Amino acid sequence: MTLHFYIARRFLRSFVITAVLLACIFMLMDMLEQVRKFDSTEVGFRELLELVGTNMPEWMYRILPLVVILSTLAMFLGLARSSEMVVTRAAGRSALMTLASPVLTVFAIGLLSLAVLNPFAAATAKQYDQLEAKYAGTRSQILSISEEGLWLRQGSDAGQTVIRAQRSGVTGTQLFDVTFYAFDTQGLPLTRITAAEARLDVGRWALRDAKVWDLTLENAESKAITHRVYWVASNLTQTQIEDSFGNPSTISIWELPGFIDQLEQAGFTARAHQVWLQMELATPLFLIAMVLIGAGFTMRHTRFGHTGLMVLLALIFGFGIYFIRNFAQILGENGQIPVMVAAWTPPVAAILMSLGILLHLEDG
Repeated sequence: MTLHFYIARRFLRSFVITAVLLACIFMLMDMLEQVRKFDSTEVGFRELLELVGTNMPEWMYRILPLVVILSTLAMFLGLARSSEMVVTRAAGRSALMTLASPVLTVFAIGLLSLAVLNPFAAATAKQYDQLEAKYAGTRSQILSISEEGLWLRQGSDAGQTVIRAQRSGVTGTQLFDVTFYAFDTQGLPLTRITAAEARLDVGRWALRDAKVWDLTLENAESKAITHRVYWVASNLTQTQIEDSFGNPSTISIWELPGFIDQLEQAGFTARAHQVWLQMELATPLFLIAMVLIGAGFTMRHTRFGHTGLMVLLALIFGFGIYFIRNFAQILGENGQIPVMVAAWTPPVAAILMSLGILLHLEDG
């Protein structure tokens, strides 16, 4: 038990040092990126620090697998150079038994990251998007989904138009039970339009069975006009609407199931968010796979040589699994493979493959 606690402490120390070093590197790189992106006369150093600070938690959460595999390599290389692995083997500890403590430690890290770091990273990522849109002079989101339905916003030099719909088609370009509220540049209401259906064409919304109220008149109801077909100018595109569904990374894992239900009730496809949710839940297993990959190539003593090659192979193998995981995510979002297969197959396969390598190199 004492040996398990010792290895766990070594792993945690290596993990913290690696995370701090990568965080410092990120801050420098992101600061340069923010300086390049924004005009220094409009965005000062304080604003740049705020952008970097709100972007860092989400970025660190995304690179957790890299932190884990690098800390694993650093720890086992240190144990091998100091001959502590030889002593461990001489005490009758197998490779799998030695790995029990770092595997349990990284599993706890994965659970903690899901419960605490994921919501924090999602909140700061959303704040970063808002700050970036504010300093760039653009709007960060044109669509919002709630229990009352979905809301869209479009604007022009003449004013703003708010659109509320009870439900929508899959792409968001076909709305049902829809209401348009038009406001002038001063924020005063101009017109209210209700329609059974609205379809987005190039440069306009095509409304069916529309009723138009001129809110600038004293008795708007008595002078309302009904149209079988009616058109409302629009500068929205299908791509803009789809991009405003909400990036899953900006939604806390605790709120994601409810958001998926709201998307489906509004008529949208929530497949991308379902894949993201399952992949987040599989994160602890993926981190375990990174530990096993790093250990499989570096647990042996340095006197066997080829240490640099083994480290390089571990990194290539780790990046390969990460690429396969992202590729499976794309296939899952496109409906090419089931959601559960896309999310859980890569980490499980990586664990089995790394165990095979470990047993072959260490206990074979």
